[in-house]
Amino acid sequence: MVTEFIFLGLSNSQELQIFLFVFLFVFYVAIVCGNLLIIITVASDSHLHYPMYFLLAKLSLTDLCLSSVTAPKMIADFFSKHKVISIKGCFAQIFLLHFFGGSELVILIDMAFDRYIAICNPLRYTTVMCGNVCVGLVAAAWGTGFLHSVSQLAFAVNLPFCGPNEVDSLYCDLPRVIKLACTDTYRLDIMVIANSGVLTLCSFVFLIISYVIILVTIRQRPAYQSSKALSTLTAHITVVLLVFGPCIFIYACPFPIKSLDKSLAVLYSVVTPLLNPIIYTLRNKDMKTAMKQLRKWNVNSREKS
Repeated sequence: MVTEFIFLGLSNSQELQIFLFVFLFVFYVAIVCGNLLIIITVASDSHLHYPMYFLLAKLSLTDLCLSSVTAPKMIADFFSKHKVISIKGCFAQIFLLHFFGGSELVILIDMAFDRYIAICNPLRYTTVMCGNVCVGLVAAAWGTGFLHSVSQLAFAVNLPFCGPNEVDSLYCDLPRVIKLACTDTYRLDIMVIANSGVLTLCSFVFLIISYVIILVTIRQRPAYQSSKALSTLTAHITVVLLVFGPCIFIYACPFPIKSLDKSLAVLYSVVTPLLNPIIYTLRNKDMKTAMKQLRKWNVNSREKS
């Protein structure tokens, strides 16, 4: 019986391995710094204690955790001849990946709901988006991620593995691991597509419909009132496309292309968590102002000390 899995990675070329190590290391450091900066900025600046920024901080926290599930192991494996992970470690990685991934999808829906209330029904915004509602939305996101992850693993954790044990990727994910089981996994493949695929596609369709309604509402207002809302909305839609594009291809496509599948997996776990904070901060004046004030406060604190 197999007790561990071996990652095949993206390439056996030494030069490409060095490039990928530098690429992943730089991106992961930037992910940690960028998302922590957003979390600290939102927590420290009272002007950002609003539902939109509260949800943005939770998205950054989820992105940070999501990338930390896979990136450190991928970076460390570049120094190993055999990229090995135990079966328990592999399933733990799958659980956390789907937990944070599922939570992120629902947090994006929460953020769309926040923008819908703020733009389409602004007079009721403070009543609807109160503190308890925001906490409930985030709790619902984490609860959905947990249920999604548990339902994925419930049918896979007892699968027999007797060889081969080579995972054609840089980290463990359910669609790749179940292919190595010593039994017929056709029904399990369908379950994965039905679970992850339906969750991803339904969330994506719901978000697109929501943003279309919001855009129609914005177009009916004067230009000076809609410019800021349109700028924020553009950032939201860009992040949605970046997150859902790889997810739909990886989990909802029944006949994925292996080479493209691996590249999209790296994009989803390393690149997207970095682009999210960049997009939100560059297109939000309040965030940029708060970050400048935080930097000035740090400089003044150092000078006094």
